[in-house]
Amino acid sequence: MSAEAALATGQLLLEAGEPVQALESFRMAARAGDARGLTMLGRAAERGWGMAPDPRQAAGWYRRAAAQGEPWAMFNLADLHLRGAGVPRDAAHAARLYAAAAQGGLVQALNMLGMLAETGAAGPADPAAASAYYTAAAERGDCWGQFNLARLLLAEGRLPEALVWLDRALARGVPGFPEAVAAALSGARHPELSRRAAQARAATRPFRTTSPR
Repeated sequence: MSAEAALATGQLLLEAGEPVQALESFRMAARAGDARGLTMLGRAAERGWGMAPDPRQAAGWYRRAAAQGEPWAMFNLADLHLRGAGVPRDAAHAARLYAAAAQGGLVQALNMLGMLAETGAAGPADPAAASAYYTAAAERGDCWGQFNLARLLLAEGRLPEALVWLDRALARGVPGFPEAVAAALSGARHPELSRRAAQARAATRPFRTTSPR
């Protein structure tokens, strides 16, 4: 079986609720030299697919895949460093990994760079940089970037523009995203925002992550 076929089989097995068999498929992909297989082994260790959760082991797999330039591995390793899960908490290192993932074409990393710039978690807060990162992520179709850009626009009183991005985000949202939007807008008083909150609540569905993220 090729690495590509092993990865596809692993994803199908995960979605079918067979994590142990999925893990073996990801091992096959990794043995075939595919960095995405290493990333999925890391994801399995992080999420506990077919094994007990082990963030330290996950970090090791992610490092091996990241050394081969695999963007999701960089992103996931950055997440671990941001949380201090299995590795030392190091937001500055996380920022460098997110930047490398973004350079590798992963738009989700642009949103995370925006979050770090907005909160100042990895250095001085930089609202202008946060807006630029969120805009870049939003324009490339990332629902979280679209939501965060909408949030900044709302804070500036630019409701019509914010609604455009919020609608795009809700149309593209990944599992778990509508719930987050519904919670964020739960106290909104403006009728248009209340309507989006209701739309988000109606779109909620069981959240089950089988992707590299």
